[in-house]
Amino acid sequence: MLGITGFTLFIVAVMLLSVTPGPDTAYIVGRSVAQGRGAGVVSALGIAVGCIVHTLACAFGLTALLAASVTAFTVVKFAGAIYLIYLGVRLVFAKPAVAKTSGQPSEAEETRVRAAPKSLLQLFTQGFVTNVLNPKVVLFFVSFIPQFVAADSPHKTLAFLALGLVFVLVSTFWNTFVAWIAGSVTQRFSGTPSVKRWLDRVVGSAFVGLGIKLATSHR
Repeated sequence: MLGITGFTLFIVAVMLLSVTPGPDTAYIVGRSVAQGRGAGVVSALGIAVGCIVHTLACAFGLTALLAASVTAFTVVKFAGAIYLIYLGVRLVFAKPAVAKTSGQPSEAEETRVRAAPKSLLQLFTQGFVTNVLNPKVVLFFVSFIPQFVAADSPHKTLAFLALGLVFVLVSTFWNTFVAWIAGSVTQRFSGTPSVKRWLDRVVGSAFVGLGIKLATSHR
């Protein structure tokens, strides 16, 4: 159908790739640790939209052009690396939350509550940018998906879109699960600022490490 070949193998491969830790997983875990399950899920949705962008680019040939250009690849690589390092440094040096001293919410807390929708938008945007600026995802789409599309298929674009949609659904399901688990585990430590601070530093350091690895990686 649509010239798709080895669909069962594709599903298995996508599942294995989804459970392999990478920048997307690290970002989701980091957001879940920092702000809870909801933040992790929103971040996962941002990453899913990033994957949709990669799918469309792959289906219409833009990803292949980017992968073929050394300059474009390098620009995207360093932009993604700098962004990951920036997020990591912010987590490492984040100031601990100040506990309430009375039963009434402080002015800062009220401001935070009013700003919650904007914060969710920022989380979504950061997840999206993290995924779009990851050149490894670009190369994955341009090298992996074509293997499951018949060379003589008259519907190559539709085949790319269908396979990309499957990838997005499977990876989003896994990423949401990771966000839920990470948020549930760290929720137990929400009343222990020292533990929460330690978790933020660990995740932030992982972000910085991933950014450096991405910056020094080759195609």
